[in-house]
Amino acid sequence: PGELAEASADSSAMSVAFRRKLLSVGAPLGALATGAISGIARCSTKSPPEHFDFLVVGGGSGGIACARRAAVHGKKVMVVERGPDRDEHGIRRGGGYGGTCVNVGCVPKKLMYTAATHFEAAETAPGYGVTMPHPKLDWGALVARRNAYVARLNGIYTRNLDNAGITHVEGFARFVAPRQVEVDGVSYTADHVLIAVGGKPVMPDIPGAEHCISSDGFFDLEAQPEKALVVGAGYIAVELAGILHTLGTKVALACRGPGVLRHGFDPLIQEVLNKEIVRSGTELLSNSQVVGVEKGPDGKLQATLSSGKVVGALDCVLMAIGRSPVTEGMGLETTGVKLDQKGRVIVDDKQETGVAGLYCLGDASTSGYELTPVAIAAGRRLADRLFGGASDARFEYSNIATVVFSHPPIGVIGMTEPHAKEVYGEQAVTVYKSVFKPMHFALCDEEAKKPMAMKLVCAGEEERVVGLHVIGIAADEMLQGFGIALKMGATKADFDNAVAIHPTAAEEFVTMAPWGAKPDGKGGIRPVLPSAPHSKI
Repeated sequence: PGELAEASADSSAMSVAFRRKLLSVGAPLGALATGAISGIARCSTKSPPEHFDFLVVGGGSGGIACARRAAVHGKKVMVVERGPDRDEHGIRRGGGYGGTCVNVGCVPKKLMYTAATHFEAAETAPGYGVTMPHPKLDWGALVARRNAYVARLNGIYTRNLDNAGITHVEGFARFVAPRQVEVDGVSYTADHVLIAVGGKPVMPDIPGAEHCISSDGFFDLEAQPEKALVVGAGYIAVELAGILHTLGTKVALACRGPGVLRHGFDPLIQEVLNKEIVRSGTELLSNSQVVGVEKGPDGKLQATLSSGKVVGALDCVLMAIGRSPVTEGMGLETTGVKLDQKGRVIVDDKQETGVAGLYCLGDASTSGYELTPVAIAAGRRLADRLFGGASDARFEYSNIATVVFSHPPIGVIGMTEPHAKEVYGEQAVTVYKSVFKPMHFALCDEEAKKPMAMKLVCAGEEERVVGLHVIGIAADEMLQGFGIALKMGATKADFDNAVAIHPTAAEEFVTMAPWGAKPDGKGGIRPVLPSAPHSKI
């Protein structure tokens, strides 16, 4: 506090280093950014830019992971995070520390999904003689607890930066040179700069779009909608529609094709999920696009579809039609990096942009996987290569396991059956699959039972598993271990060689017929042993 008073009295002598000290003793970021503490802005123009070994633009999961790794390697690091910024209409422009995942993505979504699973438990309980009243949701209480949890995570992120000795500033960073940015009039330079600014939801250019919300807006809902229209065919639309429906909202899901999850998912997964969406009571409006939304005097919304159908009495129209990078306005034209048609920074498999000392990862790049763990791993490997002496370090963009928190959940890793046949040839691909009702629902009424489906996609004479797909209860939790197996090049025989854990749904993956054998072409089988001997421990 004494230093703060002295700084206010004689701000002309304030250095950039002292401003960093000022942040550490609690001066408001807003005061620094606006120059409310007299003379700071004038001083910054006279001082040379503070220089860092590594500067990260974007305080999301990937950017912070990379920054912390660089700090572990002993480097002077800075992170610029836009913060939880909103435009004049209240629409989010920045997430805050932790990025999309922590603030308006994976984390709060999973909390809402978990709330929905408690409703599902009430559906299956009677089959086991457990009497439960019909669940009732206190949306406000759930949202308050969810937001408090997210706020705690924001605090953990900033404390981790402080503990690592990383300078962090809130504000919008604009490039004025390939390795120089300005934040609220203050310049910073670095030997290496990482762009990790993430993405934002796309909104349609249709009449009445201002009445719609995005996936970000879903987390701003103060009350549960009684009736909602969710628009989109990707995993975000599927997840949010499923959460709302399971929690008791009347939901319609509109997609422009014949069904959801049409791209990147195995046909078996698509078939089971689309049937279950309809069976569970969600109205699936396939081959439909929203062409306009109107708001009535009662505040209710009415959406007109391309088919001519009108969906009315809506409390919410949620658009989940895609995402775009938030690279616009950053001054990237001063850097020499190239952008694709979507505005993403073009990078190679080492996150390099082609401009010396300038890198990009995550949703703002052309890496191809908009997944938080991918950005984290890619960021750590980038820091290892730049600062840790590991010249060949890079993230391996293959066999990446991912989960969709649908109802029931989905887990996938590797190739779909059609993709494998394109790569290896139809004759070289063998598929094993199983569709069943898991034991979890054994004593339940038929309408409470949810399906389960599994598929192994194998290639070559050795039947290496190149794709694994599952939909059903606990698919999200069982996938991680199988992901390791695929990364290690496991074969069908290796799967068979793993003793089943009984009774579980996951055991189906290691007991698919013919177990430990192949058809011999004569109506019988021939035994197949694991691909390599394993040492005894």
